[in-house]
Amino acid sequence: MSKLIKYVIIAILGFSGTPFAKAGTLDQRADSAYSADNFELAAELYRQEMTEHGTSATLYYNLGNCYYRMGLTGKAIVAYERALRINPADKSAKTNLQFVNSRIFDRQGERGSFMSNSFDKAATLTSSNTYAWLALSLFLICIGCITLYIFSTNIGIRKCGFFGAILMLLACVAAGVLAVRGAKIASNPDFAIIISPSALLSTSPREPKNRQEEAMLLHEGTKLEILDSISVQNDSTGLKWLDVQIDNNHRAWIKSSDIERI
Repeated sequence: MSKLIKYVIIAILGFSGTPFAKAGTLDQRADSAYSADNFELAAELYRQEMTEHGTSATLYYNLGNCYYRMGLTGKAIVAYERALRINPADKSAKTNLQFVNSRIFDRQGERGSFMSNSFDKAATLTSSNTYAWLALSLFLICIGCITLYIFSTNIGIRKCGFFGAILMLLACVAAGVLAVRGAKIASNPDFAIIISPSALLSTSPREPKNRQEEAMLLHEGTKLEILDSISVQNDSTGLKWLDVQIDNNHRAWIKSSDIERI
């Protein structure tokens, strides 16, 4: 019940308030357009700001709010996902992403194992840069503990230095591994969101010709993992087809025009 109340509050406040980005003229114009319910113009200005001055978690968050108010659920999810790749600790983007995901039509099964999912969740609790700085700090503390162990004449201090060095080294390695994994997740181009209202997936890289070739029907907002791609020369659409994993039990082909990579 508490989660439901949280989502209702976000629906009323989070998507109706003015985005919090005041860095420049384009941002101010975009904020004004958003406040005036001109979400198309606001989205255009936020995209222009990204093109001219680079991306940020805040800009993607604001863009996601615009897309949601425009009824573009898939693009809103893409924007929130990108915001979280830049800043995994962005609570506003995380909450809005959870809210929008709760409203999509399809309910997916598990993807990956419990251990790998738990590891990835830990790796995205904060940014990879934060984990990297933490690893460096722990390494320096480890060096300090080793120094105490080598040069101290007090038995108690030497013991603290010895066991402290081991503990700090293990923590340093763990933080380093999380930093590497977090960076890999943030730069992974193989995840995408369906942006078409609906997409008919095929058992082969071509338009289904009968019911047997129809794999499944998915809807806007569903997250997919891209495994492979192929361009079919004799395909009348002339589009690239993507081999995608929906969850642990479902795999099919989808047209590239139906998705947007995160």
